[in-house]
Amino acid sequence: MTRISSFIDTIWAYLPGMIVAGWLAFQITVLAILLSWVLGLVAALMKTSSHRVVRMPADFYIWFIRGTPSLIQIFIIYFGLPQLGIRLSPFVAGVIAIGLCSGAYVAEVVRGGLLAISKGQWESARAVGMSYALMMRRIILPQVVRVIIPPLTNEAVNTLKNTSLLSAITVMELTLFTQMAIAATFRPFDFYIVAALLYLALTTVLSRFAAWWESKYQIS
Repeated sequence: MTRISSFIDTIWAYLPGMIVAGWLAFQITVLAILLSWVLGLVAALMKTSSHRVVRMPADFYIWFIRGTPSLIQIFIIYFGLPQLGIRLSPFVAGVIAIGLCSGAYVAEVVRGGLLAISKGQWESARAVGMSYALMMRRIILPQVVRVIIPPLTNEAVNTLKNTSLLSAITVMELTLFTQMAIAATFRPFDFYIVAALLYLALTTVLSRFAAWWESKYQIS
């Protein structure tokens, strides 16, 4: 009972701060996901282009991001860009770095969805005189979304977990706050368990939202 009471007292003192830090991690995740979707869609459309000049930047972006560690990419954005005169706050640098990292994987997911659409769909849209933008908005992308929701959900969860890397650039997200609490209390097991449960709660929220989104598209 003494051990349990001590655990509750210690965790209770730091729990509000952990919740705030978890909320910050969730905010970064949402912004990074939105950025990754924009970058992923653009890169996927460029990569599926018939023009080599258009494909090359997308190929390089995906090759570089997928071939280098996420932590190195975060360091490049936060520590490297100031040498070029671009200074970003840890929060903004974190959103950009995580968004860039996730965007390369989203691009491959979207590209796979585009390739899953039969050529007949593309040809039929062109045959009725649709412009490329209208064809993508009305015919192609709605079908792609239905295909890519499950892999996008997995990537969103990975994006949330990657926010833990931002502790390396002093973003006061859940992992860094947990490390500070451990340094003050010398109770790593207790705090890492609570941090794991909070991350689990956040990933569950994302998964539930994705399940609702998927069911909505299935109904429509």
